[in-house]
Amino acid sequence: MTFPLPLREGGDAESEAILKILALGDVVGRPGREIIAEVLPDLITEQDVSFVLTNAENAAGGSGLTPETVNVLFAAGVDCITTGDHVFRRKEIIPLLETDGRILRPANFPKTASGKGFTVLKARQGERVGVVNVLGRIFMKPIDDPFAAVDAALNKLAGETDVIIVDVHAEATSEKVAMGWHLDGRVTALVGTHTHVQTADERVLPKGTAYITDLGMTGPHESVLGRDVQKVLRAITTGMPTHFDVATGDVRLCGVLITADRNTHKASAIERIVLKTG
Repeated sequence: MTFPLPLREGGDAESEAILKILALGDVVGRPGREIIAEVLPDLITEQDVSFVLTNAENAAGGSGLTPETVNVLFAAGVDCITTGDHVFRRKEIIPLLETDGRILRPANFPKTASGKGFTVLKARQGERVGVVNVLGRIFMKPIDDPFAAVDAALNKLAGETDVIIVDVHAEATSEKVAMGWHLDGRVTALVGTHTHVQTADERVLPKGTAYITDLGMTGPHESVLGRDVQKVLRAITTGMPTHFDVATGDVRLCGVLITADRNTHKASAIERIVLKTG
């Protein structure tokens, strides 16, 4: 296993003044869960990661999540799980959404929906980390305004957090970019999920918010967005209903490593990561 990032030297004043946040892209099926279990513990140690966020709405069989799948992720070192439009695909997760504050559903779902859309958790060094999860509207099913939902969540989190991370689970790049500008200087990081393809536009916006349009996919990349190539091609070329099995080849862990200042709580760097095993 190789890490494409420089290992932390540790012990100096500069390293003590920074907070490292790891955000991982959509976990797809067993391959995604297994690479996290194999790679994440060492990555946390080597990079002195204080907090790990991952979108896992496709962790169980490629669609939805279950108590068993989230337990695998938490055991590997994940601190918070965000989701999206498939969060309720597996009914067995619904009771856990009501009781476990580490698992979020989009904040712009109806208020009557199970679970909650934002939370505050403790990082490994004690910082209070606020996480907000919203769903996009462009090319997606009808849903409440994600911009208003984020604003409402930030108002409720005021004074309760040291850093805030927002996961925008959305189809349209424009919507995510717009949200980045909307939140610049108000949150530490905004990461996009849902499209399963890592984008190359990572940057720190002018007022100190780390941004990337899509974290990419943690799962099998010899696939069509995590699904078996031949099954997807059959569906596309014939128009016939086809069960999309989760693929198995070329498994990668994708995401970003965000560096934030412990004093200002603003981001100072964001770096894409892609890890393979073997």
